[in-house]
Amino acid sequence: MAKLYFHYSTMNAGKSTLLLQASYNYRERGMSTYLLTAAIDGRAGTGKIASRIGIEASADTFATDSDLFTMIHKRLKRSPLDCVFIDEAQFLTKDQVWQLSRVVDDLKLPVMCYGLRVDFRGELFPGSAALLALADEMREARTICFCGKKATMVIRQDENGNALTKGDQVQIGGNETYVPFCRKHWREAVGDQYNR
Repeated sequence: MAKLYFHYSTMNAGKSTLLLQASYNYRERGMSTYLLTAAIDGRAGTGKIASRIGIEASADTFATDSDLFTMIHKRLKRSPLDCVFIDEAQFLTKDQVWQLSRVVDDLKLPVMCYGLRVDFRGELFPGSAALLALADEMREARTICFCGKKATMVIRQDENGNALTKGDQVQIGGNETYVPFCRKHWREAVGDQYNR
């Protein structure tokens, strides 16, 4: 039975590695997968999903105005398809998450989404909020804070390593920009601005 899955975490938990491994498992068994990633994130190159451990795969890209149901339906018409994988799912719009729900319900294809849950301010991304509301199954990929506890938050840091508390929700970056923290150390890093 097809389902909409949301695999979420903070930065550096290995979401792209998990996606690439799962896609590989399908293909190893003679099945076909369709990989999509956000056009806004070109760190690995346009149309690439890459892991920090050095594995990568080609993917089609989506923008905020992409109709994902139509893209996936067209791909399905060309050849059989067994699973759809979405990287950087936090960049999906609410409408696109509904489109992915239609892929599951109407095309009977499983859709596996991988992305961040919250931004550096501790707020949900729109795509993540919609996935938390609509996904049939959710799974947390885990990484750790410097203290050894599970990291659930992330800070955005400046060039001197200071935590930033203001700015646009989306700023593409990697280890030089974002650091995973447990909630306690995130609160300390951002000045416990929520202690009111």
